[in-house]
Amino acid sequence: MNLSDYVIKRNGVPIGSSDSLRNMLNRSLGAGTFSEFWQYWNPIWGYYMGMYIFKPLKSILPSSLSLVLTFVACGFIHDLAVMLIKWKFSLLLTQWFLLIGLSVILGKYTNINYSKFPLIVRVVINTTVIAGCFFIAHQTNNLW
Repeated sequence: MNLSDYVIKRNGVPIGSSDSLRNMLNRSLGAGTFSEFWQYWNPIWGYYMGMYIFKPLKSILPSSLSLVLTFVACGFIHDLAVMLIKWKFSLLLTQWFLLIGLSVILGKYTNINYSKFPLIVRVVINTTVIAGCFFIAHQTNNLW
């Protein structure tokens, strides 16, 4: 699947559409599982992470480990951008994305599904998981 088709599949509209951001936010924040959140969040970035990190890892490692390592790689790429700007070493975002990846796996393993809750509840759950992972990563990062 090429990028254009992938974005339409995830976002419901083509790249550059005026409805792209709205659709991404509605679909991701309103997702009924935390793994579903990540299927819709930033589809362009997700396409490349899936194509160049997840798929190659999945060919040699279990799917769950490949997923977690893909999140770690994503966090590290974000950290590299911050380090280039600040000229200061930090792995905060790598830690954060590690926790997010583990949360995705935990949610799948335990079959946590909140799709029957109203939209606002799903939004609160998804943002709470993301914020909770950041809080823990931030607290852990302060220990270094």
